[in-house]
Amino acid sequence: MSESIVGVYGDNVATWLAFKEGSWDAYTQLYNNYFKVLNNYGYKFTRDVNIIEDAIHDLFIKLWTNRAGLGNPVSVKNYLYKSLRGIIFRKMQGQSRFVDLESETDYNFSFEISFDHQIIANEEERELQHKIKTVVKTLPARQQEIIYLRFYEGLGYEEISDIMEININSTYKLLYKAFNNLQGALKTSKLVIVIGLYGCLGTHIHTN
Repeated sequence: MSESIVGVYGDNVATWLAFKEGSWDAYTQLYNNYFKVLNNYGYKFTRDVNIIEDAIHDLFIKLWTNRAGLGNPVSVKNYLYKSLRGIIFRKMQGQSRFVDLESETDYNFSFEISFDHQIIANEEERELQHKIKTVVKTLPARQQEIIYLRFYEGLGYEEISDIMEININSTYKLLYKAFNNLQGALKTSKLVIVIGLYGCLGTHIHTN
């Protein structure tokens, strides 16, 4: 396999291609590689473990059934995130739990920001990051989600746009709105907030 293909599709391209060709071992490997991260991602939308596990099950059944017609995603994980997100929302709608993807408040999303204190230079930075962690929890769901994807997962705007199923301009506007809210609550500059949020990058393992 050429380096150019690996560069485009990520480290899991061989497994993905083998799965598409009908390899049960590759399919099982994908499931084992991504079950934990998908479960963690689903838990940010709902605390109903049954919904999350059913959604992951449905996702992988659909993958196997439709494998021959699937494309080659730039990031397997991002593709699975987007798919799982949609399945969870449909399940919640099916249980009369209204979900409006365009609303700031009509779906749940929450997560705990964690920072690598080994790279924090002083107590002032620790205090800022504690404040950021507290204030982020007060933001609307969509704003929390975009902060999570941008600073915890380290995704670019196009990747976020695809996962959240909004256009690229809306992605910029949503993050801008989140920063405005953080800035208003923290009484500090956006640059300082960005630097603080980047303290949680590099502390998590990302699997493409």
